[in-house]
Amino acid sequence: MEKIAALQHHDRLLIIDFGSQVTQLIARRLRELNVYCEIHPFQSVTDEFLDSFAPKAVILSGGPASVIDPGSPRPPERVFELGVPVLGICYGQQVMMQMLGGQVVRGDGTAEFGRAYVVPAASLELLDGWFTTEREQVWMSHGDHVAELAPGFEVYATSPGAPFAVTADTSRNFYAVQFHPEVHHTPRGARLYENFVRTAGFAGDWTMASYRDEAVAQIRDQVGDAKVICALSGGVDSSVAAALIHEAVGDQLTCVFVDHGLLRQAEADEVVGMFRDHMNLQVIHAQEQELFLGQLDGVSDPETKRKIIGRLFIDVFQKYADQIDGARYLAQGTLYPDV
Repeated sequence: MEKIAALQHHDRLLIIDFGSQVTQLIARRLRELNVYCEIHPFQSVTDEFLDSFAPKAVILSGGPASVIDPGSPRPPERVFELGVPVLGICYGQQVMMQMLGGQVVRGDGTAEFGRAYVVPAASLELLDGWFTTEREQVWMSHGDHVAELAPGFEVYATSPGAPFAVTADTSRNFYAVQFHPEVHHTPRGARLYENFVRTAGFAGDWTMASYRDEAVAQIRDQVGDAKVICALSGGVDSSVAAALIHEAVGDQLTCVFVDHGLLRQAEADEVVGMFRDHMNLQVIHAQEQELFLGQLDGVSDPETKRKIIGRLFIDVFQKYADQIDGARYLAQGTLYPDV
């Protein structure tokens, strides 16, 4: 099976995720600005990945770790050698300072968790139009704090607990904030992202509608006249995948719906009927209730059940996939954060 390549039609912003609970909100703010972005966990971002992805800008997310601890998450040093704007948020600010020659220390009375207010210290393009009063509300969530700036950085805004609330090295287009501009509790945080992507030179020409059109075109181009099989559960992820692929290649797609007997009453018939009768997809209804329920009979441990179900899904799907001659591609809908 071959893998469909990622879209390459727009300038791309890379979000390196260090485990923050609100990283998805960063991506949402950017997409609201019509910027194409992708979230990738720090451990998968290598020098080779950066060369392939070729980001126009990079954002370093927050995270629960402490940069002071041995083995704490880091981006590749190459991030700072790409020559593109970089924005560090909370942990992202701290890891930027630590890697570029600054110093981060434990809280010692400067930890902040909740609403805070920052005041400007100097003018900065990132802050254009952000301060509407003498101070701006933000959301802080940090124990450690920056005690010494990395060479080249200056202070542009402060708070009582974060004397380096907004810092920047404008010569390299490196920016860092201690708070979280992506959350609702930083009411005007979206303006900072707007200023950042403008500084980075994004055209703002990406939309979800264009993503659909481009995805369909790319699937059609790569699949050609080959056949595709899709694992269809009826959930949002696999349903969207099936709909996009069907729009691209029509009857070259065959979906396999595994009926394991654990669904709600009549749910299996509803799923198969919707896709087969209303959307005109080719759907194999694999009725394997006896197999699944028989294997699960008498099993009470949840982890054991999970492994049994996972193994049977693979076996059953393979059995029906083998019946489709010329199948070259496997399609699977997966929730984006789980990739």
